[in-house]
Amino acid sequence: MANIQLEEYVPHYVSIGPYHRISSPKLARDVDKVHRLGEVLSAAAAYSTAPLRLEDFITELALMEHAVRSCYRHPFDVASKDFLRWMLLDACYILVRFGDVLRRRHGEEEEERTVEAVNGVMVRRWYRNLFRVPSKGFLRRVLLDACCVLVRLGDVVGLGRRRLKVPAAAEANGFASGENRVVPSVEREESGVDQQEAVAVVRDVFYLAENQIPFFVVDKVHQMTFLDSKTPALKAIAGYAAALLEGQQYSIATPTKVEEPERPPEPANLLHLLHMHFKPTVLTPSTAGGRPVGRWRTAIEYYFAGVTFKKRPLDLSAKGGARCILDVKVSSGGGTLEVPQLNIDAETWRLLRNLMALEQSTPVGAGSHVTAYCVFMSQLASTDTDVELLSRRGGIVPGLRHHSEVAGHFANLCKGAVFDADDAEQNYLRPVCQKLERRFRSRPRRWMTWLKKKYFANPWLAAGLVAATVGLICSVIQAVYSVLGYVK
Repeated sequence: MANIQLEEYVPHYVSIGPYHRISSPKLARDVDKVHRLGEVLSAAAAYSTAPLRLEDFITELALMEHAVRSCYRHPFDVASKDFLRWMLLDACYILVRFGDVLRRRHGEEEEERTVEAVNGVMVRRWYRNLFRVPSKGFLRRVLLDACCVLVRLGDVVGLGRRRLKVPAAAEANGFASGENRVVPSVEREESGVDQQEAVAVVRDVFYLAENQIPFFVVDKVHQMTFLDSKTPALKAIAGYAAALLEGQQYSIATPTKVEEPERPPEPANLLHLLHMHFKPTVLTPSTAGGRPVGRWRTAIEYYFAGVTFKKRPLDLSAKGGARCILDVKVSSGGGTLEVPQLNIDAETWRLLRNLMALEQSTPVGAGSHVTAYCVFMSQLASTDTDVELLSRRGGIVPGLRHHSEVAGHFANLCKGAVFDADDAEQNYLRPVCQKLERRFRSRPRRWMTWLKKKYFANPWLAAGLVAATVGLICSVIQAVYSVLGYVK
């Protein structure tokens, strides 16, 4: 699939893992990642009684090198030292950007290390293998970097969360209210650039199948940073992932918890973490029997067969609510198709394509639910009239300017994907398709629907049809009585 729409599978801001670090060295952003490494080392020093050194992290990762390399399909002719350095830098970048490193570090070292940090003693000791600068200049750089991290991380965390409305007086005074913070106007002047960068980071780190590192590497670095902590890296990052998907209204699900201690199953990487939230609420039992399933009909074809489209709310507390966009449901004997609303933006296609790529590469572990959903949507909304109909009924919210553009993206969404729609194991929507197909092939229903839409959509036309029918009936009665009178 990666050979089609190649730009949807490659990073444009930052590379994670070995694939694109080798092919696109400019995207490595090692300067930024070294700063993140410094934050992790600082947190490790603040949290541990015996501060860990950089060499300690490298030594631990060296024990995992074979397992890490085996996670990639292609071997890399890279020296062990360089490979381990890449893994460490990428893991630190992820933990600082999306984990709890900064919160813990700033919260727990504030009381104990204020004096030493001001004097530049402990800070320089933690960084002695990275920098050689005078104390005054060094502290100035640390302060600037810390402010930069806090501002950018604040924007990243703000992604996918609903922002509260700001009172007019607050806006007039140059303040904008976030979810848990107040942003001064100076920061708002740079918010456009920061938001673009934040979106780019999320897109490249979370959404791309070949821009990943194994999650157990991230977890190991987190464990070493917070030796006595019972909170795994997964909990901190999973919270961000859940907020991201909920903000985009893709999913409000929580991955199934397994055994003691209660915690979500560990993902293979960050894209897999997102994928774990995309699972239908109830999988309809499906057998290989029944009419074979081919292509889905278009939305317009179903519409003229009498199928009503209904928006299914993404709300578990509501009756009939869905927990993710995959919860497509048919009711009323195939007469109503309930579809969770799909909010379309510039990154929707990238996310769906890479989730499909994950399923295509690991069908046993990842399944094929997202692929089945994408095939369904790509055939249901393949023309601009289909998109317009679904948009009116709340099935999709097209973020692009033209319906034809959205339809074009849907039509090309599954190119290159290998999927058997008639396989009951692969296609969780097979029973839905069979019910809709029976509805579509019912001639009486189609004729009634055609009559209703053609003659009863306009009330004046309907009134005229009724009047004509009454007149016809009266004429027939009159003719019958005339014949009877003639016979007598």
